[in-house]
Amino acid sequence: MSIMAAIQMVSGPSVADNLAVAAELLAQAADQGAQLAVLPENFALMDRQEEGKLAVSEAEGDGPIQAFLAEQADRHRLWLVGGTIPLRVAGDERRVYAACLLYDDHGRPVARYDKVHLFDVQVVGSAERYAESATIAPGRRYVVADTPLGRLGLAVCYDLRFPEQFRTMVGHGMEILALPAAFTATTGAAHWDVLLRARAIENQCYVIAAAQGGRHANGRETYGDSLIADPWGGVLQRLPQGPGVVLAEWNREHLENVRRQFPALTHRVDCEIGE
Repeated sequence: MSIMAAIQMVSGPSVADNLAVAAELLAQAADQGAQLAVLPENFALMDRQEEGKLAVSEAEGDGPIQAFLAEQADRHRLWLVGGTIPLRVAGDERRVYAACLLYDDHGRPVARYDKVHLFDVQVVGSAERYAESATIAPGRRYVVADTPLGRLGLAVCYDLRFPEQFRTMVGHGMEILALPAAFTATTGAAHWDVLLRARAIENQCYVIAAAQGGRHANGRETYGDSLIADPWGGVLQRLPQGPGVVLAEWNREHLENVRRQFPALTHRVDCEIGE
């Protein structure tokens, strides 16, 4: 039996404090048998100003946050999805990549995904405005990687609203989707559950959604509700708010049965548009 874990946090402005909380939660997941764990978006820093991420940004392969992820993966023999961390952009001191890093169970880096879709929005029905592109550079490629459990796709938060990304990924063998996130309270209440379950259903894959969930030092409130969904869209376990661990079993037989008995992925048809 293989166990998947989604880690939920309420990160603040201290990297050291956030890493200490993450370490405790990863230890809990490992003690309960997890072999794959996913940390939330911005797990190492939710600063009072968006520019704060620039001060703690790292070069790829070098820095305390990456060293922490590698050490935790090795210590607990976990395949670890490191939420997102700020990695430097060559030639651009004003922006970073929101990089989602995958480590194997010996702490070796396996894959990197840079968040493609950036959250530049005025939230409907709210005074909230976000402009991620002011401090984040967009990625340009999707990522699916091999793990002992299955083919793992990496995506981040706002990516969830772009189904073409996941259709592309499932075309490259995705069986599990890891989605670190920090959904706002407003957008989460409206769309989080339905979008996650839709992605699981239409791509007939497991979804591990690891969220920020609570009120942060910068005044922002994130929705939480970290969950793991199965390929039929059922929610196996969830955590509404606050730091904690969500666990569920990876069941290859169930995934294969869903895809065989309800072969929607093989029924896709590309058509021209008529008038």
